Amino acid sequence: MKSSINESFQEAIELILRTKGKVVLTGIGKSALIAQKITATFNSTGQNAVFLHSGDALHGDIGILDNSDVVLSISKSGETEELIRLLPYFRSRKCKHIAFTGNVESSIATAADCIIDVSVQEEACRINMAPTTSTTVALAMGDALAVCLMEARNFTSADFAKNHPSGSLGKKMLLTVGDLYVNNAIPQVLPESSVEEVIMEISSKRLGATAVVNTENLVQGIITDGDLRRMLKSHKAYQNLKASEIMTANPMTCSPEWNATEALNFMKKKSITHLIVENEGHLLGFVHLHDLLREGLG
Repeated sequence: MKSSINESFQEAIELILRTKGKVVLTGIGKSALIAQKITATFNSTGQNAVFLHSGDALHGDIGILDNSDVVLSISKSGETEELIRLLPYFRSRKCKHIAFTGNVESSIATAADCIIDVSVQEEACRINMAPTTSTTVALAMGDALAVCLMEARNFTSADFAKNHPSGSLGKKMLLTVGDLYVNNAIPQVLPESSVEEVIMEISSKRLGATAVVNTENLVQGIITDGDLRRMLKSHKAYQNLKASEIMTANPMTCSPEWNATEALNFMKKKSITHLIVENEGHLLGFVHLHDLLREGLG
């Protein structure tokens, strides 16, 4: 297919880049399925696109077409009846028309503003009839268009992530600590709280730690399960201890704006499982290592 990456291909790129509307992809049968996939690829890579089934278009769906749109039709023969019947409507709406076809002398190709040759010598099936090689070629050419449009627009991984918020990349780039800590309890005790109160707070909030805050909700320290175990080893009369005596002062904290992946990497580097989330020293909550791992960031 390298020979089809030519002046016509370049013209198709420029038509799409110049349009103030969307790309409307249309076809019927297997070509319609290819058109749907290319539509999805366009939308995920920064090009606004919709799929219009050629048959349904003749029964009202043509209303989706605007005079600022570019039509991209797919037809191996270039003589698909339903598509041919749509050609006058493309012209009446003054839409630019790109044709993917295996017959550059066909009716559809003749009516198009730009022809992309997707012809094949034969299909992969033994009877040379089932759309196999031809659909693969059309799909590859659609992907080539999408990739070139990405390059022309300098479409970045950050842009891609915005269109895939639930995907792995989207989470890694968009998910913040602020999206996660709000789902957790906020264990907290005062500096003068007793050991019993500390244990009850850690147990009831089920995060394995508690923040130590003053009366103004400013973070003073943190007490973890590990701190309690170390306390039992070093203090036989621990019942009289206060939270301020067993806490780790100046604990590691983060803001809600931190990227979740950044928080995960920080926790791994510091070998900790909890991070206090704060704003200008005021306690907001906790993010736990498990919160980040559940999101598939690890």
